[in-house]
Amino acid sequence: MSRLRTAVIGVGYLGNFHAQKYAALEGVELIGVVDADAARGTEVASSCGCQAFTDYRELIGRVDAVSVVVPTQYHHQVAKEFLTAGVHVLIEKPITVTIEQADELISLADAGKLVFQVGHLERFNPVLMAVEEVLIEPLFVESVRIAPFKPRGTDVNVVLDLMIHDIEIIQHLVKSPVAKIDAIGAPVFTGEEDIANARIAFENGCVANVTASRISLKSERKMRIFQRDAYLTLDFQNKKVLVAKKGEGELMPGIPNVQVKEQELGQSDPLLSEIISFVTAITEGRQPQVSGRDGRMALETALKINEALNRIRP
Repeated sequence: MSRLRTAVIGVGYLGNFHAQKYAALEGVELIGVVDADAARGTEVASSCGCQAFTDYRELIGRVDAVSVVVPTQYHHQVAKEFLTAGVHVLIEKPITVTIEQADELISLADAGKLVFQVGHLERFNPVLMAVEEVLIEPLFVESVRIAPFKPRGTDVNVVLDLMIHDIEIIQHLVKSPVAKIDAIGAPVFTGEEDIANARIAFENGCVANVTASRISLKSERKMRIFQRDAYLTLDFQNKKVLVAKKGEGELMPGIPNVQVKEQELGQSDPLLSEIISFVTAITEGRQPQVSGRDGRMALETALKINEALNRIRP
């Protein structure tokens, strides 16, 4: 088989890593990288052994698959060009700015029988992958995702920047439509919310309490999940899992036999796993692990949270 021809559109902080992963993969050829900053594009292209471009349209007809890692407001424009040309697309989160844009891209991918994957990176975190078989029916979820302030990502508020990671994970686990959302937040360092909390009630009765902040003094990415027979703590940052599960019988009258299992999963490379999953979906002709519809559902919930924030904003 010929090698899969790839390119990365936008090689800022994250796009640079996309380029490195493609360049290192067997069976994949990195044709080029694109960036509006010619000097930046040349720098990344030189390190990855490929060609630099400033106009992504020059790659149409020369590649089979691309990563779109441009600012969110350009996601629809760039991805539409490649999907229309029959090119498979891995697009960073959030999928687009609006639901209508997301629907158009999904329709284009369906019509062309193309792989359209959304870059919700935490779905490839080994912590989540280690507990998916244990999780049966979450009843209550509490997640906290906080980080120090960085100018990168501030083209959107903290809901679309950070919280959307947990929104996508929670909806993937709960598998039920959203019934009601309450939210509160505040802009601190930017003109958009830099800290927010949302309470998401699902139709099946599960409730998720989700907090995200990009103005903290430390980084933390944790989720606690409660179901009828177990309590789980997921530490996405430190790659640790704790499962407290109700066992058979009682330790003594009235005290359940709770079995606690802790696991350290070690370091991993979720971005590499994500890109391998994208490439494999293309070469094997199957659906991606995080589809365009998954990304659309997370965006829809994030936008509803923003609507709730708008209702309380002074």
